[in-house]
Amino acid sequence: MFPERLRALRRGQKITLKELANELNQHLGPGEKPNSATQIGNWERGIRTPSYIEARKLAEFFDVSLDYLTGKSSHNDYDLAKLFFSSRDLTFNQTVLTSEDRYEIFQLIDGYLKGRSNRANRPTTPPEFGTQEDLHLKFK
Repeated sequence: MFPERLRALRRGQKITLKELANELNQHLGPGEKPNSATQIGNWERGIRTPSYIEARKLAEFFDVSLDYLTGKSSHNDYDLAKLFFSSRDLTFNQTVLTSEDRYEIFQLIDGYLKGRSNRANRPTTPPEFGTQEDLHLKFK
């Protein structure tokens, strides 16, 4: 499962084996050897298996879980609440979100989800004519 997922993730990003190797080599730790396109190709063909450190770097690069990458889970769920409270930098439309922004957005999503149950309990028939509040918008 790992070789297929790795190949699909790489091709989905439209990057070559060499480009992926270069990206992984940007964050070498002490004593780590650089990755090569041949090495990653062997992982994709199932000839070799990466170390835990290499698998973790791949998961971080593709922003997926190790469980997803290794085939332990069939989907790649990501809990937004954990993301909002993580130390990762978050951006929206190329604007960096501050910790205050993150908290406010978290509150908005949380309120929406809690209110969803109230909306689900409303009758599905439309209200009677004249019961909806009129908006008096003035345009120039």
